Formats: sequence, structure tokens, C-alpha cells
Amino acid sequence: MFEMIIPAFLVGGTICVIGQLLMDLTKPSFTPAHVLVTFVSGGAILGALGVYEPLVKIGGAGASIPLSGFGYSLAKGAMEAVQRRGVLGAFSGGVEATAVGIATAVFFGYLMSVAFKPKG
Repeated sequence: MFEMIIPAFLVGGTICVIGQLLMDLTKPSFTPAHVLVTFVSGGAILGALGVYEPLVKIGGAGASIPLSGFGYSLAKGAMEAVQRRGVLGAFSGGVEATAVGIATAVFFGYLMSVAFKPKG
């Protein structure tokens, strides 16, 4: 069990450190929204280039759960769908590959909005 936890912690922690450094070293211009876009886009690009796959194999959840893993999943789903269905698969494959994560985020976001009163 620990042979899976330690690599996941190291890879996921490194990804988080990169995001934190981007925000801390570029104040005030690099916001959390910039990190989101950079990580999702970076994960998709690295996934398309085949660089992110070894990171997922080493780090498991530490590489697949952060935002960069979402971008990687989008790119991987789109590439697999293109092989099965042609060019039209590029538009649907990424969403199909990440549908469970998207639905879960929407569900829990709604649940939290009902459970807690927003400030403001």
C-alpha cells in the first residue's frame, strides 16, 4: 500500500508546489484562474505529446487527480475517440472520458450550495 501512496504524494505534491510557486513568484499577475487554465492546458498538451502518461503510471492518483490530470484525460479521450470515430470523435471523446468527474463536480457543487449559505 505504501508503495502506491508515496509516489502519488510526491508527484501530486510537486504539481501543487509548481502551482503555488507560479502564484507566489508572479504576484499579482498570476491568479488561481491562471493556474487552472495553465494546468488543464498543460496536461492536455503533455498528454498529447505522450509525456504525461509515464507520470500517471508512476504517480497514479497524484498525477491524475490534479487539474493537469483533467487536461490529460480530456486529450487522451479525444485521441482515442478520433481513432474510433474519426475527426468527429475529437469533439466528443474528451467529454466522454471525463463525464464522471464533471458530473461529480456539478453534483457536489450543487450540494454545497444548498447546504451552506454563501457570504455576501
